[in-house]
Amino acid sequence: MDELNDELDRPREACGIFGIYAAGRDVARLTFFGLYALQHRGQESAGIATCDGKSAYIHKEMGLVSQVFNEDNLNPLKGHLAIGHNRYSTTGSSHVRNVQPYLIDTIYGPLGVAHNGNLTNALELRYRLLERGVGLSSTTDSEVLTQALASPPEVWGNNRRLDDTGDRWQARIRALMQVAEGAYSLTILTRSAVYAVRDPYGLRPLCLGELDGGYVAASESSALQTIGARYLREVEPGEIVRLDAEGVSSAMGHAPRRRSLCSFEYVYFARPDSLMEGQVIHEVRQRFGRQLACEAPAEADIVVPVPDSSTPAAIGYSLESGLPFTEGLIKNRYIGRTFIQPDDDLRKVGIQLKFNPLPSNLAGKRVILIDDSIVRGNTAGPLVQLIRAGGATEVHVRVSSPPVRHPCFMGVDMATRKQLIAHQMNVQDICAAIGADSLAYLSLEGMMACIEQTPELESAVETDGGHCNACFSGSYPIPIPGWLFEEDRDKKLFEATWGD
Repeated sequence: MDELNDELDRPREACGIFGIYAAGRDVARLTFFGLYALQHRGQESAGIATCDGKSAYIHKEMGLVSQVFNEDNLNPLKGHLAIGHNRYSTTGSSHVRNVQPYLIDTIYGPLGVAHNGNLTNALELRYRLLERGVGLSSTTDSEVLTQALASPPEVWGNNRRLDDTGDRWQARIRALMQVAEGAYSLTILTRSAVYAVRDPYGLRPLCLGELDGGYVAASESSALQTIGARYLREVEPGEIVRLDAEGVSSAMGHAPRRRSLCSFEYVYFARPDSLMEGQVIHEVRQRFGRQLACEAPAEADIVVPVPDSSTPAAIGYSLESGLPFTEGLIKNRYIGRTFIQPDDDLRKVGIQLKFNPLPSNLAGKRVILIDDSIVRGNTAGPLVQLIRAGGATEVHVRVSSPPVRHPCFMGVDMATRKQLIAHQMNVQDICAAIGADSLAYLSLEGMMACIEQTPELESAVETDGGHCNACFSGSYPIPIPGWLFEEDRDKKLFEATWGD
């Protein structure tokens, strides 16, 4: 799967996380369907951990949710508390030892952690754990988070001790939040509760729902809808939410910083039917397309999307321009969703494995091809050639986001400048490289004008509307250590210990 995905010009997905408290319900099965709804956020591995108040149970493997779980391994996952995880790696290689959730025993019982995001100071925290004699069995920042939570708060400089009536886990989560830097949305499993935690910047999404007296946390609201839960609200930046028999309780683990939700959630990551910041993703992407039509019109006959994430923007472009929307590429939705690898000859044809042109719609037409992003530049050229092979006389590429010129260190696997075509070339050169008749991107100002119609942020004081645009602008909301910009650094940061 990795070899084929390397041919596709998409950033690696952010992970999907899920957590639930539901007495009397099959929480493992509910978590399975929640993860199934979040499959788009990561296809590398999946796992579920549960707890019945005494013991904890776990099953996790490499593969898709439907490949990892079956009746035989779901049935032993007993309890009324559960967390789940879909992974696409950003720190740590694609290996079974890095599959989440992590589940360990502690002095206060089982501790499970599912993590979406990326710590920018993981190397420092890892060293501090190793210095204390804590053994680590994987090569991810997520295990660092787990072991850090298992440590007494005073280890991280928090000398405040709680008595036996206090929430020990909340104290440990709060202590961790004082030293963890970067992006993290977490679902945490303990003996008596599930916690939902979001970093002070709110870089990665996390929301809450209610289900027949139970409570759910998930990366996206689409997972809540799938299991019949009612959307409540988002977890606020810096917030710790506890889900247990008493209901939902909240405490601030860290003072909120400048709100910085990743704008790529709107561009690509999130499902079109998900609700973020009070608006439906599909509607925002349609606004992208309308704005793009205003900024970058072209003389053409039809508007064609790169399926599926570009479809809403193509609809918007069509509505604004008055040009008819039609399908020009048919997507094989099962390619890239399997571990059966194409051989060398098939790998050379690359894009043809995933898309086929529709000549009956393309022949003799001047086409506006809408894509949501161009990151590495591996896919745009072959797609243009496919459209031409279908009979198009002209291909004008329009991208419903700005050029991706800067690496991301907050949970998206595009972490070096050399991976980014827009860092290496200007728009005119990219156009020539992909063989298009013209190429234009949505402006950053235009994109933010579409996003900032967010109802929940109308009164926000932030001039950027509370979003991280670092991959477009190079302006990072958090301090980034200089060594992270090194070109020979990759996500296998901790792999030297393992010799692979």
